[in-house]
Amino acid sequence: MEKIIQITSGRGPLECQWVVAKVLKAFLDEAKQNTIDYEIIHRENGDENLTLKSATLLLKGKNVSEFLTSWLGSICWTGKSTFRKFHKRSNWFIGIFEIEDIEKIHFNEKDIQFQTTRSQGSGGQNVNKVNTAVRATHIPTGESVFAQDSRSQLDNKKLAVARLHEKVMGLYIRQLEKRMQETWNNHLQVQRGNPVRTFSGTDFKKNYQEKSFKKQRNTLKNELKNYRNDLN
Repeated sequence: MEKIIQITSGRGPLECQWVVAKVLKAFLDEAKQNTIDYEIIHRENGDENLTLKSATLLLKGKNVSEFLTSWLGSICWTGKSTFRKFHKRSNWFIGIFEIEDIEKIHFNEKDIQFQTTRSQGSGGQNVNKVNTAVRATHIPTGESVFAQDSRSQLDNKKLAVARLHEKVMGLYIRQLEKRMQETWNNHLQVQRGNPVRTFSGTDFKKNYQEKSFKKQRNTLKNELKNYRNDLN
């Protein structure tokens, strides 16, 4: 199973950008512990070193959905700003959202159509009398590139594949950016209150509270069991 998520500071100030960077590290550490594979496919640096405005990740694993239940939503960090010494605010919020309904573009050389032609020089003059130039087209997306840098058709083919891969992946990134913008429009203001996770202090100590009420249910079950034993 694959999921794409975005960790964002929303419209938050520099402090929130710092929190995004810290949360990203904590998130990836926990993903490793849960055998979740990840790839950072896009990141926007913050206004200072060691800060991030947002990070977009591709997650893979059998338990991705379960893993994300305790992460999706608002994240709160409680602490004093290290950027503005006398700032009174102590609670800073960021958001983690899932980017849905976007299909990843898979790049496979089997999906490339090659066409050879003669290389052309300036003014349309032939610089090679054999077909060494290569046009490569990625059939699923229709993206194409042209390579005539070398007198070797094989070298031009390799170059065309590399250029086409970069172009197709660029198309995927643009699609992601469009979807991220849509997500951004839906979450211009990161919700405050009732965070799914809280952290505190400059050491970013985790203060996570279980939201599934599993512990409370087990406690009630034990109390009911003891009550029945007392009746007997």
